[in-house]
Amino acid sequence: MAEITVSSLVKSFEIGKNILDGLSFTVNPGERVGILGPNGCGKTTLFRILTGEISYDEGQVSLTPGKRIGLISQIPVFPEDWTTEDVLRSAHQRLIDMGRRMDELTLLMEQDQSPALLREYDKLSDDFRRLGGYQMEVDRNRVANGLQIPAAQRAQLFSSLSGGEKTRVNLARLILEDTDILLLDEPTNHLDLRATEWLEEYILHFKGTVLAISHDRYFLDRVAQRCIEILDGKAEFYSGNYSFYVAERQRRFEEKRKQYEKDQAKIEQLTRAAEQMHLWAFMGADKLHKRAFAMEKRIEKLQQSEKPKEQKKLSVKFKEREFNGDEVLVAEGLSKAYGEKQLFSDLSLMVTGGERIALIGDNGSGKTTLVRLIMDQETPDTGYLYRGPAVRTAYLPQIVRFTEDSRSALDTMLYDCRCEPQEARDRLAAFGFRGESVFTPVGALSGGERSRLKLCMLMGGDVNFLILDEPTNHLDIASREWMEDALSDYEQTLLFVSHDRYFIEKFATRIWALQNGEITDFRGGYKEYCAWKERQAVFQQVEKTVHPKEEKKKPHAPNAEKQIAKTEREIARLEEKIAALDREAEAHAADYQKLMEIGAERDELDTELMALYEKWEELHE
Repeated sequence: MAEITVSSLVKSFEIGKNILDGLSFTVNPGERVGILGPNGCGKTTLFRILTGEISYDEGQVSLTPGKRIGLISQIPVFPEDWTTEDVLRSAHQRLIDMGRRMDELTLLMEQDQSPALLREYDKLSDDFRRLGGYQMEVDRNRVANGLQIPAAQRAQLFSSLSGGEKTRVNLARLILEDTDILLLDEPTNHLDLRATEWLEEYILHFKGTVLAISHDRYFLDRVAQRCIEILDGKAEFYSGNYSFYVAERQRRFEEKRKQYEKDQAKIEQLTRAAEQMHLWAFMGADKLHKRAFAMEKRIEKLQQSEKPKEQKKLSVKFKEREFNGDEVLVAEGLSKAYGEKQLFSDLSLMVTGGERIALIGDNGSGKTTLVRLIMDQETPDTGYLYRGPAVRTAYLPQIVRFTEDSRSALDTMLYDCRCEPQEARDRLAAFGFRGESVFTPVGALSGGERSRLKLCMLMGGDVNFLILDEPTNHLDIASREWMEDALSDYEQTLLFVSHDRYFIEKFATRIWALQNGEITDFRGGYKEYCAWKERQAVFQQVEKTVHPKEEKKKPHAPNAEKQIAKTEREIARLEEKIAALDREAEAHAADYQKLMEIGAERDELDTELMALYEKWEELHE
């Protein structure tokens, strides 16, 4: 039996314009479904209808009776004096009330041992245990730590938190409530990589039903079992995750395009035949008029098919300045602190021409501060930064501001970029600013639109060092793809801060992971970095097993030291081979035979690698 059934749903906010126009779908218990579609297509409206927050005009919506539903985008109003901890505790209000009643019954039973009181206490005690009453505190700590809600924030007034912090706390509250149906509306918007990965693991083990609206494609790839795209108010179904959706959507488009071209060719053929038959009919073969009319009816039917529309791709590129020299950026002994909080110390880094570096790390670790130091917008406490004399930098900050908010997007381009009106309109159109939207004051643009406009402006200058701070924040999937199209042909140096793993994997050739005031400098892509991190965790675990802290380390014999060094070199060599095979597999993703060959070779290398790991462990022992 379906847990959610939506049938012929219609909803409009303007007369004659339906945002949902006959939407129908079902979701079965335990399914994880990604809800896709451009901004403004009605995704959030659908969620608000499912929770009963707003009504609908036509159709039917039914949920399995008794199921509890929670929507992440809604932040309830709590009393002004409530702390974050009070909000988290409210998720366990039912259990807290049960515990209070059990305490009351305990006092009553000291005076009265009646069977009714004993029965009530036994039932409450059993329910309290079964529902997790004895581990409420443990659960709160687990979820708060996973979503990185620190102890200091838990003691803070909830009303004093930022919008992003409130969203994160509300997500934690809904998780603790053990809701049956989770509706997630952009749940990763205010989460860093570690918190996002924690949420993914939670969803993958969640026994209830999940519907997720998200522009985080990596997140959708991991959690979605199937996707529903809302297009022109109706539902298109895809029986796989985001990557499946992209490939299948393109396949369907090609199919529709071929069918449309066939229909056009058929129309042309039938039109010629009908004209010929009418001509012959006028020459005496009257019966041919009837056949010609039948053909014309068929032509009318074929003419009703619409030409499939393909999303427009960016038609502009960065105006690059060729870099001559070895060093784009050099940092030596860099330190920065705010009061008692030391963000990082003694950082030494070097960037050369053409590198693509992703700067990643937890929220508050100092990523934006480091970027601001590079841009000379802040001064380091110690150390120095040097940019090569031929370096021309462009910077897209996390929060975009313009010189005059009352100016339109078009006037901002004309004043700030000193370009001709037609060039300004062409560049704006490539970034989705068309028609009347070019006259919108920049102060009235959304965060995503401001980022798009700023990037559009940056593309006009001579740039060989591009710095982006959270470039895909607030952008829908189409806008992210536009940005990626613009960057894919950019061949100069790129440094970007991002939590968008899809974006990082696509562009990064080097990872700077900022954690606990230090940077791990990894040369390779994001997937390779994740695999390296997993291997480091295995090595550390082996080290702990072989050399517990309380035991004194025994010195290795000289011969053993040589064997260990040799084994580690062999491990590194095999890991490089495996990484190369993974890259080759990505390059031949559509060649099934080639993938089988690569897979067989990789299995052999994996077996050799595991043997080397065992040998390395034995040598340490």
